[in-house]
Amino acid sequence: MPEFPIRKIVVEVEEIFHDGGPVAAVPRRRAAAMALVKNPFAGRYVEELQPAMDDLKPLGLMLADRLIEALGSKDGIDGYGKGAIVGAAGELEHGALWHVPGGYAMRERLGEAKAIVPSAKKVGAFGARMDVPIGHINASYVRGHFDAMEVGIPDGPRADEILFILVMTSGPRIHNRMGGLEAKDIKAWDGQR
Repeated sequence: MPEFPIRKIVVEVEEIFHDGGPVAAVPRRRAAAMALVKNPFAGRYVEELQPAMDDLKPLGLMLADRLIEALGSKDGIDGYGKGAIVGAAGELEHGALWHVPGGYAMRERLGEAKAIVPSAKKVGAFGARMDVPIGHINASYVRGHFDAMEVGIPDGPRADEILFILVMTSGPRIHNRMGGLEAKDIKAWDGQR
């Protein structure tokens, strides 16, 4: 059983009041919870990685809980995404370990979330940043929720670390006016198209 000791947890919250247009009656909120952990696979090739996803499930739940707390409650959270930045001694597949523990943790904590959790991963140097893609929790085609949040931390990942990231949002983009499916019009199976 591999271990992923945590060096640091960072939670960031943004409130967006406007984007050059009128001030919104309710600001859009975006939050990211990040855990910087030791990569037990750094510097070597390991064929069988999948069992390590189970070891990361508690971390996924903890970060999802931190996000819900940072945003005040799960009420109103309607967007999410996940990502991973793998330090230079690791490989891209080590970031893919986050697919199940990150995505399912948010779905479990948010309840009936149906849409795929948008995801990004990369191998990056110390101080690397990433745009974590965001989509609506119940329907992949809600254009007002197509977004990304740029995240990273200044002191990681070190070569033998991974930065695991979860993002949640409340509300569509400020000044959204690109049409398409709106959250109020989601019907059964829209999240799985």
